[in-house]
Amino acid sequence: MMEKIETYCLQSRWQLEGSRLIYYGLRAKGGRLLKNEIRVSARRAAILSTLPRPLNDAEKKTLGELLGDAVVELSQQSQTPASLQEARFCTTCAANDFIIPGLTFDANGICPLCATAKDTDELCSVLPVKNHFPRASKSRFDVALFYTGGKDSTFLLYYLAKCLSLRVLAMTWEIPFLSESAKQSIENAKKHFPNVEFISRAVNAQELSAVYSALYQRTGNCCACPSLAYVLFYPEMVANRVPYFVAGNEPVQMLGLYYNRMAPKFAYRFAKNKPLNLLLNVGRVLTLRPPLRSGQVHTLMTMKQLAYGDHPVKKMIGYRNELVENVVAALHTRPLLLHPLKKAIRLSSRTGNIPAFVHVDLDVAAGGCYDWRKIRSTIVRECGWVAPDGEEKGLHTSCKIEKCKEYSQFLRFYHMESRMIPFSALEISLASRKNNLSREQAIREMQTSLGFSLTEPAECAFMKAFMDGAEASLSNRAVTHGV
Repeated sequence: MMEKIETYCLQSRWQLEGSRLIYYGLRAKGGRLLKNEIRVSARRAAILSTLPRPLNDAEKKTLGELLGDAVVELSQQSQTPASLQEARFCTTCAANDFIIPGLTFDANGICPLCATAKDTDELCSVLPVKNHFPRASKSRFDVALFYTGGKDSTFLLYYLAKCLSLRVLAMTWEIPFLSESAKQSIENAKKHFPNVEFISRAVNAQELSAVYSALYQRTGNCCACPSLAYVLFYPEMVANRVPYFVAGNEPVQMLGLYYNRMAPKFAYRFAKNKPLNLLLNVGRVLTLRPPLRSGQVHTLMTMKQLAYGDHPVKKMIGYRNELVENVVAALHTRPLLLHPLKKAIRLSSRTGNIPAFVHVDLDVAAGGCYDWRKIRSTIVRECGWVAPDGEEKGLHTSCKIEKCKEYSQFLRFYHMESRMIPFSALEISLASRKNNLSREQAIREMQTSLGFSLTEPAECAFMKAFMDGAEASLSNRAVTHGV
């Protein structure tokens, strides 16, 4: 009888990229969770590039520990589900290997998100957490926030303006994709909060079209929130000497940065690292600039990234935020947009009038748990909030093209064209893990409200129509100016 010759291949979700093997997914706990990159020698890369095929003993010896992990027999190669119906779900939360392709499970069917829950309990925010604020003595405003009319920003506005009775500057970036429900929610909020000053800004149509077009070419969507809002409103906050700029991202949004390899655990502790902050301030004092208080360094880092790109040190560390990188690249195609931001950065850094970028813990603000159903009830009653089309949706309720963003992120990750796990996939899974909504609610939302599909959602037609109009406008402008 002839001996069967086994064919070897790369395991599903592994891809050879030059001298690196990249895993597109979340690996099981045990020291491998975020280790999705393996550097390989030229000899190993030469073998891997020719798979699938049989391997001789010498080649197996060369591949060593890769066998049985990144390299398997063809019969052992797993398959990525093609729909939610085919997916394997975590036995504890709503995470599954369709919305997060490459998600692995332990022997008990538990996903890495749940297996590492205790390890990440203290990872609240990459920004300093501040739930109470003093009254400002040098400004008309105690705090400022971006207000989109969505669920999270409306609850944050309610907490700051009504629960804490602060003087709030609510800043709205006018985008062509703002949902009708968000527009109505904004108008209703203006009637409910007399201690809030609402302002809105818009980028002129030609500049915005150019930024959107550049971003669409890179990512397949034109979502630039909230980066372009920072560009518009930072000079406004500096001019008004606003002491605090408040973010109110859901806890799961902040935690998702860790699982997406965009923020190491160190980043969540940076604000409390007194020796490092002291060292930073020594440098500022030696260069005749005021020392920074908590949150101000985060402000400058955020604004400088938009204005000038990633700092070289950040690139060396290896943690990337692909989402922000793409928006920054698109913004830099219109450099004149960035001039007011750069001027405000220089002025605020020199004078020390820097709004501290801080995070309100929405779990604390909500009385223990940011339960989506209870929050919805509160903001409808207290703020006149209007839900999108009567949906029970929990994630991202202010934008018409949210499904388009989710779809494009999902599709690029599914086909291993991007290393960024779809943000909403992590957020909905983590929300069910943290009981912000039930496992059943999360799965129902995946089925009805989110853009996890290999078929393009209908909402993309609206976005494409806008992009076609933007391209035509830019072409006409070029012809008019003889370009």
